[in-house]
Amino acid sequence: MLLESIWNRDRKDQIASERIYLRSPVLEDWEQWSSLRSISRQHLIPWEPKWTADSLTKRSFKNRLRRYAADARADSGYAFFIFRNQDHQLIGSITLSNIRRGVAQTGTIGYWTGLPFARKGYMHEGLTALIPVLFDHYSLRRLEAACLPENIPSATLLEKVGFTKEGYAREYLCINGKWHDHLLFAMIKGDAVLKRIQPSNNS
Repeated sequence: MLLESIWNRDRKDQIASERIYLRSPVLEDWEQWSSLRSISRQHLIPWEPKWTADSLTKRSFKNRLRRYAADARADSGYAFFIFRNQDHQLIGSITLSNIRRGVAQTGTIGYWTGLPFARKGYMHEGLTALIPVLFDHYSLRRLEAACLPENIPSATLLEKVGFTKEGYAREYLCINGKWHDHLLFAMIKGDAVLKRIQPSNNS
């Protein structure tokens, strides 16, 4: 299902939880996004595709928003920024990409957390708020995720929110300019753990 309203700023569609809320990114988020990514650069580089020289510029951010919008129109992917309720501080982001419809009804989850907010439970809260929405309102049957074998915090997080480790893929993704093996995780809509991760408030 293509949810056009997620891209309508006037509707201010949000997915809310106790400490955070998620919404689609807009141009006004660039300064916060650029600042947070800048101070988190060394924290993020080992786990992400190679950064370009202009990664944090406003022009690059505009191009990113265009890609997000094109993916949403094509129902192939959606992006969600995570903000703290108390001060609207940007904390990180979750993306749903590589959506396959038809007989698959599957999408891939990716995420990052800014260094000042890492290991404080914000991404756990964001994922547990978003996952039921992806199953119920985006009509997905299966969610997939992957992480580097040495990224123990990410693997632990995925298992805590209900993903199951399904395998090991050799040279699965190009991270920071090199091909790396990855651990593969998945969650099925009918997994019993899903019943325990309903968001506290979904508006």
